[in-house]
Amino acid sequence: MQRQAILLSRSEKCIVGTGLEWQVALDSGVFAIANHEGKIISTGTHKIILSGNGDALGIALVMYQHSNKNTCMHQTARVWRGKCIKKGQILADGVATVGGKLTLEKK
Repeated sequence: MQRQAILLSRSEKCIVGTGLEWQVALDSGVFAIANHEGKIISTGTHKIILSGNGDALGIALVMYQHSNKNTCMHQTARVWRGKCIKKGQILADGVATVGGKLTLEKK
């Protein structure tokens, strides 16, 4: 089996899916999920800060790291400052996900 070693330029949701796109993306661990509910204090390319229950939690994003399978891992923030977040909501997408679902990539 061949793997994509570098990032492609655009990710798009599938027009017709199998229904397993969410589960495959969840099992791969490529996106960041909120551990508790709260409000986003700030977002950046390297960190998302989530405030809830009187404390602030910094969630570090993966920035172009090498994986064990010789591929590139990268996360992009999908939330913005001031947004209220629920537990389990997606904060950042990975390279092969959009909105927490597995995607197709185009050059």
